[in-house]
Amino acid sequence: MLKSHYYEGLVEAGCDEAGRGCLAGSVYAAAVIFPPDYQNADLNDSKQLTDRRRHLLREVIERDALAWAVGIVTAEEIDKINILNASILAMHRALDGLKVRPQAVIVDGNRFKPYQKLPSTTIVKGDGKYLSIAAASILAKTYRDDYMDQLAEEYPQYDWKRNKGYPTRAHREAIRQYGITPYHRRSYNLLGDGELTLQFEM
Repeated sequence: MLKSHYYEGLVEAGCDEAGRGCLAGSVYAAAVIFPPDYQNADLNDSKQLTDRRRHLLREVIERDALAWAVGIVTAEEIDKINILNASILAMHRALDGLKVRPQAVIVDGNRFKPYQKLPSTTIVKGDGKYLSIAAASILAKTYRDDYMDQLAEEYPQYDWKRNKGYPTRAHREAIRQYGITPYHRRSYNLLGDGELTLQFEM
């Protein structure tokens, strides 16, 4: 069973992101605040769940949470500020969107920048340890997957319905064949050949 909180007696928001390692698309983050001592044995790190299970749990999270929100940083912004800063900015944007103001923040991973002078803690593999971070991982992943499915309608040749923008062989072959889209991260090594791909024209 995952833990209900890290900070004793504070309104705590859990944060996680999805899409950091992708070659295309925005990075998404979510922030979730559960009621004190909330329990749900079904919640887990989103990577351990099937797509169908994640979408079912998304409904449960949105119903049970005191507050939840999703933050987005575009590929264009990622190219300007780098993916680490973009991931943290997406989390800050998610926190900005919460209808209940948190008094503390817990974050999956090991990097974060202070948010509004609130106490914050990074927790490696936190999405497998704390309910609110697991819930944030599920929201970030499902909302990002839905967004990549929409982009796939516009650009079917990149196989985004299956790879969600991650660097699969099919995705890299499509970049080689068709070039890049406005949604590709131009500061990334898109072809996997050690070269940046800024020379591609949009």
